Amino acid sequence: MRVNPVESFTDGEGGILPGALPLEDTVALDGDGTVIAQARHRAADFLARVQAEHGLPVSARAMDLTQLVVSELVTNALKYAPGPVLMELRIAGAAVDVVVWDSDPVLPVARAAAAGRVGQHGLEIVMAVAQGFEAQRETVGKRITARIALLDDPDGHVSGRCPQ
Repeated sequence: MRVNPVESFTDGEGGILPGALPLEDTVALDGDGTVIAQARHRAADFLARVQAEHGLPVSARAMDLTQLVVSELVTNALKYAPGPVLMELRIAGAAVDVVVWDSDPVLPVARAAAAGRVGQHGLEIVMAVAQGFEAQRETVGKRITARIALLDDPDGHVSGRCPQ
C-alpha cells in the first residue's frame, strides 16, 4: 500500500496532525537588498528539505511561485517598514504558507489596474498566484500570509490544487 506523503502529515482538512514534526523555518532579515535574494534561497532550500526529508511532493510551479511571493513580500516589507523583517515558511497541509512580519501597521492595499503604471504590482501578483492571502495588524506592525499549493492543478490553474 502506498501512502500519500501529504496525507501522512495532515488531518485531511489542511491541518498538520498532532505529533507530526513541525515543518517550518523562521528567519530575521535586516539589511540591504541582498537579503531579498537570501530570502528566496532560504525558501527554495526549505521546500527542497521538505521534499527530501519528509517526502512531501513539491511541484516546480510551487517552488517558483514560493520564491516569487517571498521576493515580493520581503521587498515590500523592506521598502515600506523601518527595522527588521521576519519571514516564516511553514507547511500547512498540502500548501506552504509564506508569512512576512514587519513593523509598519499600515495594511497593504492592491491598487486598481493602470495601463501606464510602472512597478508597484507586487501585491497584485501575490494575490493572483496565491491560493490564499491574509493581511492582519499585530500588536506591533503587521503580518502578511500567502498560501501556495504544493501540488499542481490538473486543470492547469496557476494557483495550484486545493489541499484535499
